[in-house]
Amino acid sequence: MQPCQKLFCVLWLNIFLLPGLLHAEEWSFSVWLDKQNIGTHQFSLQDQRLSSRASFKVKVLFINAYRYQHQADETWQGECLQSLQAHTEENKEITDVSGRLSNGQFVVSKNKSMQTLPACVMTFAYWNPKILQQSKLLNPQNAEYLDVTVADEGTQSLNVRGADMQTHQYRLTGRFQGKIKLNITLWYDEQQRWVGLKSITPEGYTITYKLI
Repeated sequence: MQPCQKLFCVLWLNIFLLPGLLHAEEWSFSVWLDKQNIGTHQFSLQDQRLSSRASFKVKVLFINAYRYQHQADETWQGECLQSLQAHTEENKEITDVSGRLSNGQFVVSKNKSMQTLPACVMTFAYWNPKILQQSKLLNPQNAEYLDVTVADEGTQSLNVRGADMQTHQYRLTGRFQGKIKLNITLWYDEQQRWVGLKSITPEGYTITYKLI
């Protein structure tokens, strides 16, 4: 076997020793409430660590009527959540959620209350299409462990970054104690990459995520 050239060897070693660099992904969305641009939500995933940052402001007649700040940091092993730290400010209400895998259970605390969940838990990790196979998902904002149903709504054309593309559309419904809490439409491209989201709030407003 011929010895590899120096440059090729260096590249091969970088690929072998630093696989996390190849799996770094980012999603930046502009967020719309009906026809009003209210802010952004950004996700960054690298080495099984997810960072989520959202900032929304809703104005009514030029007055700030609603403010939302959310940050969450998650670590994963495969499809199972290992740890979670989330901080949310919704107007004047502050919610802190933390969770960690411990002794074969995922222990979650919200402010001062605690609950114990199964060992393998998933949040609403839209970036991972495996959530479409789940019957339970943890909401990192408020620690609700929701019953989830997913409907496959087939292929749809979606405008992504100014161009129409063929996508696959799913409807995800989340219930907590029998009450519908989440009504979300998700879009994935042909490689199952997350490219869009739409949510109908309990008040009937439409929130849309558009890739920047």
